[in-house]
Amino acid sequence: MVSTLAALHAKADHYTALRQDIHQHPELGYQEFRTSALVADRLERWGYTVTRGLGGTGVVGQLKRGTGSRALGLRADMDALPIAESTGLPYASCHAGLMHACGHDGHTAMLLAAAEHLATDGRFDGTLNLIFQPAEESLGGARRMVQEGLFERFPCDAIFAMHNMPGFRQGQLLLREGATMASSENMVVHIEGTGGHGAMPHLCADPVVAGAAIVMALQTIVSRNVPPLQTAVITVGAFQSGVANNVIPQEATLKLSVRALDRDVRELLCRRIVELVEAQAQSYGVKARVESLPGYPVLVNTPAETALARAVALELVGAENVVEQTAPLTGSEDFAYMLDVVPGSYLFIGNGDVASGGHGACMVHNPNYDFSDRNIPIGAAFWVLLTERYLT
Repeated sequence: MVSTLAALHAKADHYTALRQDIHQHPELGYQEFRTSALVADRLERWGYTVTRGLGGTGVVGQLKRGTGSRALGLRADMDALPIAESTGLPYASCHAGLMHACGHDGHTAMLLAAAEHLATDGRFDGTLNLIFQPAEESLGGARRMVQEGLFERFPCDAIFAMHNMPGFRQGQLLLREGATMASSENMVVHIEGTGGHGAMPHLCADPVVAGAAIVMALQTIVSRNVPPLQTAVITVGAFQSGVANNVIPQEATLKLSVRALDRDVRELLCRRIVELVEAQAQSYGVKARVESLPGYPVLVNTPAETALARAVALELVGAENVVEQTAPLTGSEDFAYMLDVVPGSYLFIGNGDVASGGHGACMVHNPNYDFSDRNIPIGAAFWVLLTERYLT
């Protein structure tokens, strides 16, 4: 263990430079051409059998050792966000309006550092599949890779992924068995009324009033339909209608974000939203239609795989640096699509807390965020130890 971490610390400068290079050249989902080429070229150099273009710009590197029958999957995401960077760092994004504001540059660097060590010094018996996924940010890159035959072409007995977590000490490892991240549903409510003059509302069917009633009524689903000990969120993030103060518009649109930590609650929310919207619309004399856009399922970590990840974390960084059962998050992650097919676990690595200062404590999806490069050897060592423990 010590020698593995020491060896990866010895190469930390190299992988810090690599991470910062990726950070400087961010690419949006399904446009990660430079990043995926960089990943594929290095994997091939280290002796991996490399498949390019799975799921658009995804890359899979496979390495087989010995005669072991088990196969392990490790996944990192590669895409950036449409955010203008404000860090002022010397390696800040060179593409206006784009930045790695979620740490996918760091996730990629950690897995590449592990990939090199496993190729040169790894002690395992079986098949290792390294999955570099495109388009995690709301575009469902994991779903596309699965649909395009990821696990038929590269069968895995277990699969793991890791995400950085600002607000926790740098290098701290956080694990959770069971539901860990929420499902995410994107729903649009289209309301059609009868427009007219604002001075004569009795001649109209006002979609704004109906929409306002729907916004308020939606919250009763959480408070009166969902069991009190379950988690549910219905957020109306946009209410769009009209352009003038004296005109009752013809239409209104509501845009909803719907989240749950239980599959049954997720189904309940989706059903009740449609029922409530239609009933409210009828009571106000307007028509309404609910459009459901593809979302992410609940991310559920399986017990045995989480227990293994927890044991590896404790071995690597010690109990004082491990949260063995962290609280669930209402954020979403499309790695859930992979966990719906293969057992596995999704864990977090602390990116820095307020006490430590610096960019590491800044929350993701913020123009001042930056990944903590000190996490690269720790995250890479975790992947190496997990591989060696699982493929024995």
